[in-house]
Amino acid sequence: MGLIKRIVQSIEVTHEPNLTLTEQLITNDDLLPVEPEKRTWRGYNYVAFWMADMFNINMWVIVSSMIQLGMSWWQAWICVWLGYGIATPFLVLNARPGAVFHVTFPIVNRTSFGMFGSLWCVFNRAAMACIWYGVQASIGGSCVLVMLRAMWPSINDLSNSMPASSGTNTRDYLCFFLFWLISLPVIWFPVHKVRHFFLVIPILMPIASITFLVWCIVKAHGIGPIIHQPSKLHGSRLGWAMVVSSMSCIANKVTLVTNAPDFASRARTPSAALYPQLFAFPLTASFVCLIGILVSSSSQAIYGTAIWSPMQLLGNFLNDNPSNATRFGVWFISASFMIAQIGTNISANSVSAGCDLTALFPRFINFRRGGYIAATVGLAMCPWNIMKNSNEFTSYLSAYTVFQSSVAGVMVTEYYVIRKGHYNVKDLYSAKKGSWYWYTYGINFRAYTAYIAGILINVVGFAGATGRTVPLAATRIYDLSFFTGFGVSALIYWALNLIFPVVGAADKFEEIDVSEYECEVSSSRGVEEMDIDMKDVGSETASEK
Repeated sequence: MGLIKRIVQSIEVTHEPNLTLTEQLITNDDLLPVEPEKRTWRGYNYVAFWMADMFNINMWVIVSSMIQLGMSWWQAWICVWLGYGIATPFLVLNARPGAVFHVTFPIVNRTSFGMFGSLWCVFNRAAMACIWYGVQASIGGSCVLVMLRAMWPSINDLSNSMPASSGTNTRDYLCFFLFWLISLPVIWFPVHKVRHFFLVIPILMPIASITFLVWCIVKAHGIGPIIHQPSKLHGSRLGWAMVVSSMSCIANKVTLVTNAPDFASRARTPSAALYPQLFAFPLTASFVCLIGILVSSSSQAIYGTAIWSPMQLLGNFLNDNPSNATRFGVWFISASFMIAQIGTNISANSVSAGCDLTALFPRFINFRRGGYIAATVGLAMCPWNIMKNSNEFTSYLSAYTVFQSSVAGVMVTEYYVIRKGHYNVKDLYSAKKGSWYWYTYGINFRAYTAYIAGILINVVGFAGATGRTVPLAATRIYDLSFFTGFGVSALIYWALNLIFPVVGAADKFEEIDVSEYECEVSSSRGVEEMDIDMKDVGSETASEK
């Protein structure tokens, strides 16, 4: 038993001594409010963050499905503006508690779902972050392949030594593994320092993407036919196609809307996480998608068919004995996309997984370990096999919108309507009966009732999305799943709080910590510093004697 105890202690994260088992289950240093010296994110850091997240291959090709539905390019682009424009207010609303009280998503979620009730929501987010890490790493592997082809064309003919059951080949797995390996050092940096990495992408990617666009227009001798292609949809068919397309844009970022407090907690001031995100989120998304449309339109003029994947298009440039200049251009653009893919994986998946896994196992995991666990899961899950069944994968990702929108509906209502900005930060780390967030044995039944109601209204429509025959009304409700999930959960949560009021419900909106947690921490730090100074003075006096 002594050996087992020593092994357990060796893998524990650093924590205060003499904590009870319950306290070890709900807190560690990374879950506490961010210290003032680590609140380093300014407004421009959030702009850089969203540019890092948006400049990725998924965003580049998101309009392809809209145009394939029969919409014209400008109708598809309007859907991008609508989708990300609609998501933006929800993003900044949910980020606000993190920016004001400097706590991450798992801790903010405790305020509405309870000390232990929050674990289910956190587990869902952690699982999806790990899955998405692998998927984005697989896409990043395609960038590495094009880079290597530009330097060593023979890599394309690398002999395969992997069995067919693996679902991949030696060349593609090598490129995937290289991307995975290159990403690992970035995970090491804490959130307040990784902002420096995000500053590289706003400089690199606009140069690379505009260069790519100009290059394609010159090769095509024009913008191409997609720009002149009229809409094939009219009336209600066009209207609902635009609704579905706009909702797909929201679904693409719904996880980041839900866990917005993770990065907002590092803001120097609450406004730093408000106005920059309000503009950077929709503007960056629209810019990336517009470049993707124009490049793909030019590719149709060059090759006779639209090539939406930028890596496939760059790969085509390397066919037929390219010049050294062409090879360098392809290398630069693909390298830029590779760095952007790393930025996307860190911003959307690694940090989120780190925060969530830390909340699930605070005794053994911190943010850094959580990020590396996500990377390990992403490697082990063989993401290329998931992506082969892309239609099923997309359907289940769309269903995930329902779960996350219901969580967001409860969280936003809790902060703005029920407790109206009032927080009890000390109780966020207390499992004592009677504390604000203990509710019923650590679980808030009001939140779970609302959460389930937000899911249930979309269940029939989800069945239709998987191929079953359902009424048209259910399909339309599911098409609006973000709004129906968010709206129903918010309404039910508000009603239940009227019937069963919670401790700390407020009548006036005021963003305040009633426990004055930060003031107590500051004063205790001051006492510690004073003790240290007194010891120094005592030692100096002793030495003089």
